[in-house]
Amino acid sequence: MKLYGLKNCDTCKKALKALEGAGKTVEFIDIRKEADLPDRLPVWLSAAGADTLVNRRSTTWRGLSEAERAADPEALLTENPTLIKRPVIETGKYVHVGWTRDVQAALL
Repeated sequence: MKLYGLKNCDTCKKALKALEGAGKTVEFIDIRKEADLPDRLPVWLSAAGADTLVNRRSTTWRGLSEAERAADPEALLTENPTLIKRPVIETGKYVHVGWTRDVQAALL
């Protein structure tokens, strides 16, 4: 299982701790420094969709112009990885976005 997130993200820390506590083997990948976004984003967008993957409640999103917000989601997320809703968890055949009750029920 791979967990993509930010080291200082509280939600990512909670997810990692819960998954490891449940006996799961989790590889943490920093979304800004270590993730191969040009390779991963098409998979994530196909699995989850831009509406789920793009964090429209973030400070980064609020700082974008309307033209930037209207850009292709893949290009937008590649340029602004902090706009990716976190964590993104790959289990092999599934991609889960966020740390909602549904995601927790599916993974724990």
